[in-house]
Amino acid sequence: IASIMNRVRDLKNKYRNEDNITDEFNCTKISADTTDNSGTVNQIMMTTNNPEDWLCFLLRLEKKGIPQMDANLLNRLIGRYSQAVTALPAEKHSQDESYARILVRFAELKALQDPEEARDQFHLARLNCKKFAFVHVAFAQFELSQGNMKKCKQLLQKAVECSAVPLEMLETALQNFHSQKKQLLSDEEK
Repeated sequence: IASIMNRVRDLKNKYRNEDNITDEFNCTKISADTTDNSGTVNQIMMTTNNPEDWLCFLLRLEKKGIPQMDANLLNRLIGRYSQAVTALPAEKHSQDESYARILVRFAELKALQDPEEARDQFHLARLNCKKFAFVHVAFAQFELSQGNMKKCKQLLQKAVECSAVPLEMLETALQNFHSQKKQLLSDEEK
């Protein structure tokens, strides 16, 4: 547990440092770039700073394009998700579904750039929000996409053992895994 906590602390420090660099860069281009959204971010951070507002903002930002096709959008999204994760303390928000969705989506976006960092983010999401089945399924889906069948199955089984909800989602994901489907959950099942 101590080594996991040290790893989490290292990740948090790493993202704080990246955020400071990103914020300094953004400050120099605010007047030229209207897609920066600094005002919205500052408003969220200074007023409510809750996961629901962050998630709403981040999802609106994602609608501006397709991150898989637009490297600039992907980088901007990763920066903003990183900022949200840093601004929202896990101790306070670990039971919040919106917070869990932010962590999972951040990991999914990271997977487009660096699978190892994505794995760390999925692990962090699972560690902090273990009661949500979708967190476990997303991590298992990532491992499946990386060809790690054994790890995928193990993650789903551990999710059942720790009573993540809804249980039906985990059962469906396990059935799809055993049927050797590429997707643990279809869009309807999600």
